[in-house]
Amino acid sequence: MSKRDFYEVLGVERGASEAEIKKAYRRVAMKNHPDRNPDKPEAEEKFKEANEAFEVLSDSDKRARYDQYGHAGIEGQTSAGSADFGDIFGDIFGDIFGGGGGGGRGGRSHVRQGADLRYNLELGLEEAVGGTTVKIRIPTTVTCTKCEGTGAKLGTQPIDCTTCAGHGQVRMQQGFFSVQQTCPRCRGAGKQIKDPCYACHGRGSTDENKTLSVKVPAGVDNGDRIRLTGEGQTGVHGGPPGDLYVETHVRPHEIFERDGRNLHCEIPISFADASLGGELEVPTLDGKVKVKIPSETQTGKLFRLRGKGVTSIRGGGAGDLLCRVVVETPVNLTARQKEILAEFQGIQKEEGSRQSPRESSWFDGVKKFVDGLTS
Repeated sequence: MSKRDFYEVLGVERGASEAEIKKAYRRVAMKNHPDRNPDKPEAEEKFKEANEAFEVLSDSDKRARYDQYGHAGIEGQTSAGSADFGDIFGDIFGDIFGGGGGGGRGGRSHVRQGADLRYNLELGLEEAVGGTTVKIRIPTTVTCTKCEGTGAKLGTQPIDCTTCAGHGQVRMQQGFFSVQQTCPRCRGAGKQIKDPCYACHGRGSTDENKTLSVKVPAGVDNGDRIRLTGEGQTGVHGGPPGDLYVETHVRPHEIFERDGRNLHCEIPISFADASLGGELEVPTLDGKVKVKIPSETQTGKLFRLRGKGVTSIRGGGAGDLLCRVVVETPVNLTARQKEILAEFQGIQKEEGSRQSPRESSWFDGVKKFVDGLTS
């Protein structure tokens, strides 16, 4: 607890009125508020000291004991600068930060901005990559045209709440502590509607469905958001509307898989094409292109088609299309085909590892592993 004289702390005479004490406290608190003096630790101490002085001198009982007995008269009865001082404290913070702190005289404004909304938009890969314009229909609230958003019957206005007198908050005294909470009647608005509007029943808004046109830019991906300003929930009691955020979700594609700016796909080719080589038509988002498959191509080989990927919404050039070859084992063989393959298999065994280098090296590795276990 501060040992300085509380009247000296606030810079007032001992016979100062309540209004003079409030005015002095505002001046000292604003001057020494920590947010205004981040590099001056002594300012924070002066701020706490002013809070402590105001807590005592603004309370008639505490002030009387302080005037008679000094600091000893209020020992243990102050909160050392952390108390809630109701209206005057809210006013001060409103002055400091450029707007009402919620606890000042007149209470919270009953005019509030509407909530933001989110809409999940599903797109095909082609739409996401190339861009499109879609129509969406969303449920929303709009300002009531009958009461113009006030919630009150035409020709009337909301009145100050009878419970909190328009403050939006009520104070409860618990011993030496003052607890301030949101008014249960007006829920912090500070206003009551005596005669509600018949159209919106006092809400100030009505429910509707509306259709919006959403321009989807080329290159969007999963989780990207498109902001539609002012298309969110309508404001409360005439407040501004919120925004609508359209979040894009790209459906899985039958052929392509997207990875950032690149696209991936698998190309199944026959055993004969993989062995002898050839030319295949490969699909892209722009149409088909021909890819030359060299002889002796193995499963897993990647062919990169530059510039056939995606141009990201965040800029940069187009990505690539990466095509992975998968050699397909033939099925439903005819007798003649089986005969030819059996003949080929016999010739291959005679040639040994020269024609199946990966198979031979794999078996060599297995043999070394097993020998290592038994040795």
